[in-house]
Amino acid sequence: MRMTIGQLAELTDVPASAIRFWERHGLLPAPERRSGQRRYPPQAAERIVLLRKFQQAGLTLAEVREFQQDQPQRQAMIRAKVAEIEQRMRDLDHAHQLLTHALQCSKTDIVTCPTFRDQMATWSHSD
Repeated sequence: MRMTIGQLAELTDVPASAIRFWERHGLLPAPERRSGQRRYPPQAAERIVLLRKFQQAGLTLAEVREFQQDQPQRQAMIRAKVAEIEQRMRDLDHAHQLLTHALQCSKTDIVTCPTFRDQMATWSHSD
């Protein structure tokens, strides 16, 4: 069963303009047309979910295109992106620790707190 762009947009909660944009940039295969209207197979929805996940992970359009192509290039890009995401996760964890401690800390300036200073020292060794 093939869908119109409107149906696909509704199903995936992605604007039709984004779907057309991804098609123009080769990230979605060109759909068949019936009477001039785009008609998408059910797999198009799965690809859109994947494209959204890529965006949420911080992949650029060029990286997404690379992911869909050559295996050796894809592997290198994925390794680099995984390292980048892992660093962001560490940074977010540190920010979470800081904010959680700040909620409980009685010091006016958290940088003067010995507990916080000890925690900061562990961060520099873990990066």
